[in-house]
This record gives sequence, C-alpha cells and structure tokens, in this order.
Amino acid sequence: MAKSLQFQCRECAALLPKWSGQCPDCKSWNSIEEIAVLPATAGNHGHWHGAAGEPGIMTLDQVPTSDSPRFSSQIDELDRVLGGGLVEGSVILLGGDPGIGKSTILLQCLTAISQERTALYVTGEESPQQVSLRAHRLNLPAAQLQLLSSTCVEDIITQARDNKPAVMVIDSIQTIYSANLQSAAGSVSQIRESTAMLVKFAKQSNVTIFLVGHVTKEGQLAGPRVLEHMVDTVLYFEGDSATRYRVIRAVKNRFGAVNELGIFAMTDAGLKPVSNPSAIFLAQHDQPVSGSIIMVSREGTRPFLVEIQALVSECHSGNPRRLSVGLESNRLAMLIAILQRHGGIPLYDQDVFINAVGGVRIAETGADLAIILAILSSYRDRPLNPRTLVFGEVGLSGEIRPVANGEERLREASKHGFESAIIPKANLPRGGNFRDLQLIPVSHLADTLNTL
Repeated sequence: MAKSLQFQCRECAALLPKWSGQCPDCKSWNSIEEIAVLPATAGNHGHWHGAAGEPGIMTLDQVPTSDSPRFSSQIDELDRVLGGGLVEGSVILLGGDPGIGKSTILLQCLTAISQERTALYVTGEESPQQVSLRAHRLNLPAAQLQLLSSTCVEDIITQARDNKPAVMVIDSIQTIYSANLQSAAGSVSQIRESTAMLVKFAKQSNVTIFLVGHVTKEGQLAGPRVLEHMVDTVLYFEGDSATRYRVIRAVKNRFGAVNELGIFAMTDAGLKPVSNPSAIFLAQHDQPVSGSIIMVSREGTRPFLVEIQALVSECHSGNPRRLSVGLESNRLAMLIAILQRHGGIPLYDQDVFINAVGGVRIAETGADLAIILAILSSYRDRPLNPRTLVFGEVGLSGEIRPVANGEERLREASKHGFESAIIPKANLPRGGNFRDLQLIPVSHLADTLNTL
C-alpha cells in the first residue's frame, strides 16, 4: 500500500515535512519521530465494528448490557488481579524489571490454557530453543502450546488470524515493528503503531492478548505514555531480587478493581501462587522485640497482615536520617513531626528507619498508627505485645481517623488468633462479633500513648 512519510514531535505533536534535531515549536531536542501517513481508503476510514461497536447514534438504554465472557488463566492469583479471569478481546500490558519472572508466569499461564484452548506464544526477544528449555526446566505441559518467533506485527497478525488462538502473548512489545514505518523497533512511533494494530486485531477477533513491556530505570513502562491508555489492563510485576516473593499489582483495569494484588513465590518449578499472604508477612520472632508491630493492610479486595519494623538510633551528625523501605518517605517525615508535636517524643537528634517485612509496598494511610507505635517502641526500647495489631490514619492535629473496611481487617486478625487490636474509635464495630478479640478504640494520639 502506498504511503507517505511525515515527522511529528512527540512532545507537542507538531507535524514537520522533514526530520530535524530540535522541534521549531516547543524547542525540545531529539523529539522528532517518523510516522507513516496511509492514503484515505475504505479500509482506513470505513466502519470498524470493533472496540467502538456499531456505527450510528443510539440512546444509552439501547446498548446491550451483557456481561463480558471470562475464562480462567489457570492461575488463581492472576485471576484475582484481572478481576476474575481473562476477558475475550482484552489487551493486557505486563511490565516489570528484567529477570523478575514476566516470561515465566506467562509461559506457565499459556501452557495451562493450551490444554483447553488454542494458545500462541510470540517470542521476539528469545529464540524458540530458549523458550523450550525454560518449559522443560519448569516441567510444563508444552505439547499443545503454539510458538511463533517473529517481530513483524503484520506477520504476527496474519499468522494469528489463520490459527485463531484464544490467548496470545507478545514478548515483548519493544521488539515488535511495523513495516509501515522505517524507524527502529522500540522507538515511540513503532511501539504506538504496533500496539494500535494489535489492539484492533484483538477487538475484531476476540483474542485475548498479553503484551510484555520493559520498564525504565525509574520503574515506569518504557515507550509513550499513550501505551497505557490504549490497552485494557496494566499490570506491574514487583519484587525484590533478594527475596523469593513477587507481587503483581493492577494499576488499570477496565474489567475489574484496580490496586488488586497477586502474590507469588519463586520456586524451582516457577512461580507458585500464595493463597495466604499474611503468613509470609508476619513476624518470625522467638520472643517479643522492640520496634516491631503488626498491622492489617488492604490492597484491592483482600486484607492481609504485615509486620512493620522501626529502628531509632542516636544521630552523630547534624542531619538525622529518615529512611523507609516499602513505605512513603514523605509520609514518614510527617508522622515523625506529629509524634514530636502531639506525643512529646523528641526525635530531632535520632535516625529513624522503617521497613515493611517481606518486600511488600504499602501505599495506604492505614499504616500511620502502626508506624508511630513502632517508632515509639524502638525509641523507648520496650517491646509491644506481639498478639496486638494496629491500624488507623493519623491527622496533622494528632487525631486518629478511621480507615475503610475496618470490620474485614478485624476478621482477618481474629482468624490468625490475635488477642487485641488498637483501632480508630470510628472503626469500632456496632455488633458484638469479635468477642475473642479485645478492641481498644482511640481517638487521639495522646489517648493511644496513654493506653500503651
């Protein structure tokens, strides 16, 4: 098909007749990229009965409201993150650090699905021999899985249209290129064009597509930001290389809840789902230690218990350190200021270190009270009761604010045999369903310190 070439600035979207090092409109450097302009044909500008649905104007009540058909990925924790399973015609972007296990979990998923449905694994980074060796090393049933080694998106779509797979994996989107563009694979224009063609194919043929994406040094998905807007679901694969636990977090999901977590353990046989995450994040101490406390966090639809550790030591320099692992550093500095102002604890000459055990990352405000009490325990060198848990948000004036889903958090604590819980007064359940759990309601930081 005949095509003409234009150049566009990725910063301001200005169109230019030729390439230049600097955009004349926004003055940004090295932002001019090549784009292909196809002639206007029926194929380009005709009706597309795909993601947009039927052409023409209709009222909202005329739109059919049937549920999207789902099927299982054969991995329970992955189904949880996806909102209950895979949706036909959806496009899922999975990003993560190199070597964290993206290809491993998708190979496990496709080999399991291939026992019931047609599955196609498209490898652009690894050779077919490398994929086969991984499958044999993990003892996966790979006899039914189809494998394609290609990096041309037009060829991939042609092969997929002929074989009609139910699920397809593209590993990775940074290696795929379109013949309509002359820029190198991995460039912004190539990623955008290839993803657009794959999304269109997925909507037209009801094929579920996984896209593996690289991440930058800052942990963001490489490529244009519009890539995350084009797909239906964005998953981040997180984990510390020093531990064997991995977390898949949903940050966008058009078919389910966001901020859902799936927890896995890396073993010799691949990634194994962890059905009871509280067991891996709890304290493992023979006797009570100072600076350690248990809190109930909630990610997505599931509460789980996490140990918060604090270490407070005397600072021998003029600039005390505030360091947090798994928790937000700016919020730690704010909580230290609240503890000094409303608790009367002088920490201006103390180094404060905070850690969430197990490599989990906690972003919710329900950890505020646990952080403050862990800091106080370490500063006074007095252990807290290991069968006591804490949750609650702390305001700037020292008030203890309630958090969402308080009763579900208490049920999780009661299930694991905890004896008492320090909770916000507004989270006190009205019913008497927690007779085996002593509830200690607090409304201000001073009340909490007096209770301890």
